[in-house]
Amino acid sequence: MELNGTRALVTGAGGFIGSHLVEHLVAEGASVRAFIRYTSRNDDGNLRFVDPALRPDIETVAGDLRDPDAVRSAADGIDVIFHLGALIAIPYSYVRPREVVETNVLGTLNVLEAARHTGARRVVHISTSEVYGTARRVPIDESHPMQGQSPYSASKIGADRVAEAYRRSFGVPVVTVRPFNTYGPRQSARAVIPTIVSQLLTRDRLHLGSLTPVRDFTFVTDTARGMALAASTEGVEGLEINLGSGAEISIGQLAGRLMAITGKDLPIDTDDHRVRPGDSEVERLLADAGLARERLGWSPRVDLDDGLARVVAWVGSHPELFDPDRYTV
Repeated sequence: MELNGTRALVTGAGGFIGSHLVEHLVAEGASVRAFIRYTSRNDDGNLRFVDPALRPDIETVAGDLRDPDAVRSAADGIDVIFHLGALIAIPYSYVRPREVVETNVLGTLNVLEAARHTGARRVVHISTSEVYGTARRVPIDESHPMQGQSPYSASKIGADRVAEAYRRSFGVPVVTVRPFNTYGPRQSARAVIPTIVSQLLTRDRLHLGSLTPVRDFTFVTDTARGMALAASTEGVEGLEINLGSGAEISIGQLAGRLMAITGKDLPIDTDDHRVRPGDSEVERLLADAGLARERLGWSPRVDLDDGLARVVAWVGSHPELFDPDRYTV
């Protein structure tokens, strides 16, 4: 499916990855309907950072994924649906598990029902590497067992299985894309990289959670490109496809890399309230993205040091978006 001339719906379009995906799709010649969560502030989130020259090709609609009528209306006349909309904060899922499950599972159900009845040609359902839990073997390929180690990851496992069921039961043309840890400009202080950067630029100590978990980081433009390829590549319906770099780094090592980039060498304090419950912490994630290379022709283009330098520049130029003294859940 050529993206040029395609009508695309992006749920979660106001989010970090969603806004980059919208930008990528419009640059590829698609027209985009951006579905964002309604607020009385009329806030379109990270879409405000999208290149103004691209805005004429973006239609913004507000609603709630839990409202089937809102989702069905947004899907009318759409060729391809990118379903990114979700509550993604793991610490928040400990506090409000019901809201997280309702949004992520029922919201996905509503998207799939809309696709089923409107005849969308492709649904790109966005999963997360958190569904794998702590690696039982590495690198993690798509056959790795799923483990619900937080209410968030459990909700995404449920959403993935609903997507699978709609493909098998009703023939909805779904492909599931499973990004490992995505980072880049526009990411909020909820995530570890901007958290470290904002503290490095403004404070004399770092306050972090556990330093031992190992992650596989992919720059956001690479993630967005992989999602777009999942929509345009023929014959991938029914697949679950990892997007990851295949390189791992611990949070402690990551802090060291960022210290080198910023020229700051700060002591690190571990804050207990930033640490996940013991059985819930995912200790290691490392992607096997061989299927993405084979079926999508995808591989990352931005290396970690380059990407981290871009984040440092972004955080430094947008200090109003970050409160280094506050732990954001």
